[in-house]
Amino acid sequence: MPGITAPQRARTSRRPTGLPNPPMILLCGPEKCGKSYEAALGTATDLVGMTYWIEIGGSEGTADYYGRIPGARYEIVEHNGAYQDILDAVRWAIAQPQIDGKPNMIVVDNGTNLWDMISDEQALFARRRAVRKAQENRRRTPTLDDPVVIDHDLWNRAKDRWGEFLWLLRRHSGPVIIIARQEVVTAFENDKPTRDKTRKVKAERNLPAAVDAIVELHTLGEAYLTGVRTLHWEVKPGETIRFDDFSIDTLLRRLGFHEAAPARQVTEMRPEAYLDEQQMPEQHPQQQQQRPNQAPRQQQGQGEGQAPAQQGSQRPKLNGDQAVELIRRALVDVNDPEAALQNIREQWGAVTLQQIQTRTDQWGAMSADDLITRSLAYAKGRAEWKRQQDTGQQKAGQQDAGQEQSTPPSTPPDQGQPDGARENQAHENLEPPGDSDAPPPPDPHVEEPPTGERPEDVSEAEEPQDDPAATTPRATRRSRNEALALKALNAEADVQARIKMMTVGEHLGSISETGDPPMTVLRDYLQQHRPAIITQLEQEGHKELATYYRDAATADPQIRQKFAPYFEGAPAAK
Repeated sequence: MPGITAPQRARTSRRPTGLPNPPMILLCGPEKCGKSYEAALGTATDLVGMTYWIEIGGSEGTADYYGRIPGARYEIVEHNGAYQDILDAVRWAIAQPQIDGKPNMIVVDNGTNLWDMISDEQALFARRRAVRKAQENRRRTPTLDDPVVIDHDLWNRAKDRWGEFLWLLRRHSGPVIIIARQEVVTAFENDKPTRDKTRKVKAERNLPAAVDAIVELHTLGEAYLTGVRTLHWEVKPGETIRFDDFSIDTLLRRLGFHEAAPARQVTEMRPEAYLDEQQMPEQHPQQQQQRPNQAPRQQQGQGEGQAPAQQGSQRPKLNGDQAVELIRRALVDVNDPEAALQNIREQWGAVTLQQIQTRTDQWGAMSADDLITRSLAYAKGRAEWKRQQDTGQQKAGQQDAGQEQSTPPSTPPDQGQPDGARENQAHENLEPPGDSDAPPPPDPHVEEPPTGERPEDVSEAEEPQDDPAATTPRATRRSRNEALALKALNAEADVQARIKMMTVGEHLGSISETGDPPMTVLRDYLQQHRPAIITQLEQEGHKELATYYRDAATADPQIRQKFAPYFEGAPAAK
């Protein structure tokens, strides 16, 4: 903000505490050198109340076995191996109360397996992306033998997921031990290999910079301190020293853990605030100075609803209306609505959001966490529609080019189409959930409105006699066939929506945001939802109806009659 020298909000300063942070220690080395053994032995220290062991990866499985080490005191935090469940295991360990007034310790065994899993996630996503692009371009689908390149955006996503893991560990008030494997690799100089060898931590490359101490184990009993951040220990920066009497207890005492602050003093960077800054309307400097306390509340995601700096780190309460407003603003984010919604969940936590009840006219009453899940699905559907729109418009343009050679332009749909027909299609634009949105989905057993007459349904005798299209039988038959196909597709959309217990507008919202979608887009969209409908029918015991729907044509004019007995026998509030 060039030209502004006055502070824009209230701010305070403080003197340094002089207390060290609860240390994060990287314990690395080659395989079978005693890393997990030393960590288990270190749980016997009297500096911590309890140690919570988070084992990642099933290749080693030593957490249970090392519990027989004399003096070892730790508990294993179980998880299902998924990334989000591993994060929740860390959250659970952080939330555990102190024992005898002593902070708890967390052991992550090991970080190498977590980084390998995150890398495998991006490889799977890259292959799925390659398959989808091949199907869109009608090319050969890559097989498992074909190499797939992981793009840079996917590696950035992997680094973000790794950073979220470290972000949670930094919230812990006690020491953290991260175990990682180390490899002996060839040293490079000026991008050329040399004869020298060096050791490299097999994890995300910024991990050594994120920890407070690095201990390398070459063999059991041979440890080296290769990096440390401390004033309690006389160690020269950049110097590697042999740690003869190494143990976790000795390392914690030399790092001054007995004087550590109750929580890590750190201010996390918020790059997403730059995007919020671009959305903020330009205001006169005097206006900004008149309301300095409102500036922090203009941030979205992590910054929304946070207390000013002078109130400390205490988080204010979040009510239902505030949660709805947060989610609404995230949905209208022009850059990345999904990331904005995830930021809200990360900031407030899934447990807190599940306890907050919200209500919107669009989706009714639900918890704030469920509302974020519903909004994420809506945002993903909207993004998918934008991707399909370009493909659908390109295909429709090619078809229209062939029709223009034999038929002059017809009446625009929005001018010649009766209102009843457009209401039957119910392709309204879905807005983010708010108080002014459409009412909740109606009862599926309410009688559907009568189908309005479309311009293509009139007979040849009712058409204007001076219309050149009326004198072109081939063009007339083509328009009739298209009208019948569109009518059958609209009927199938109504059937799918009623089975899903929603309105047609909600079902087709992701492809009808800017109006009625092209016929090809509507056709492809309904085909994509057929497998889910067939699965639901089979689970409900309607196997004959599921078999019919599986073998039905792309545009079946009898689909409404086929499903009539199903809707007559379905419960109203299933």
